[in-house]
Amino acid sequence: MQRLRVRYAKRGRLRFTSHRDISRAVERAVRRAGIPVAYSAGFSPHPKISYAGAAPTGVASEAEYLEIGVTAPCDPEQVRSSLDGSLPPGLDVIDVVEAGQGGLADRLEVSDWEVRLPGADRELAEVAVEKFLAEGAVEVERLTKKGPRRFDARGAVLGLTVSEGTERTAAQVQRGPCVILRMVVRHMTPAVRPDDVLTGLRLVADFAPPVPPEVTRLAQGPLDASTGALADPLGLDRDTTRGGEAGPAGEHVGG
Repeated sequence: MQRLRVRYAKRGRLRFTSHRDISRAVERAVRRAGIPVAYSAGFSPHPKISYAGAAPTGVASEAEYLEIGVTAPCDPEQVRSSLDGSLPPGLDVIDVVEAGQGGLADRLEVSDWEVRLPGADRELAEVAVEKFLAEGAVEVERLTKKGPRRFDARGAVLGLTVSEGTERTAAQVQRGPCVILRMVVRHMTPAVRPDDVLTGLRLVADFAPPVPPEVTRLAQGPLDASTGALADPLGLDRDTTRGGEAGPAGEHVGG
């Protein structure tokens, strides 16, 4: 059985779609695109589609990943084109490669997040970030399915910077200045999310954005120990005959 690894984006209003609804949309798109997906055995067969490192509901992402098992050899570029055309706008297929050795989930070690804070004060944000990074640990509390849980939000944060954004849409311009946080966060258990880091900023410096943040995952993948940068999680799988080589996780290379 051939396995195909897919990188896709979750954009616009689709960021509010639950993971279950995204899974259903992908299954319908796979059938519509004519991809010969494999099914599990048993009384209730399911398509062999698995997901790794899915972003929370309400968060946009440029780097979501799934894997499809197929019963016949498929050309990855044709699958990318047909699957992308069968998904609703906002679920956009960026890349497809044939899976090699090793598990995909094991390569998703770190995420690079962009958190836009419309109307926030940059100087206050910089002070809060400085205080947060100076702490050895910042305990936050989040309500989980098993009830409230306390954990350290500081230890997972490998990088946290502040900049001022150039507004991209008319609505963003109308809201005024926008502070942008870029955070590189290691995947841990429990997972530390951008909203947990924002909670930490509030606890250490009483910094709170005036409106809900706009969060986008820009990339996720393994951490390159030599450079400290995120690497492409599909780099080990990428077929160099497509004319490309493994590159940074946030960059579409080849094809």
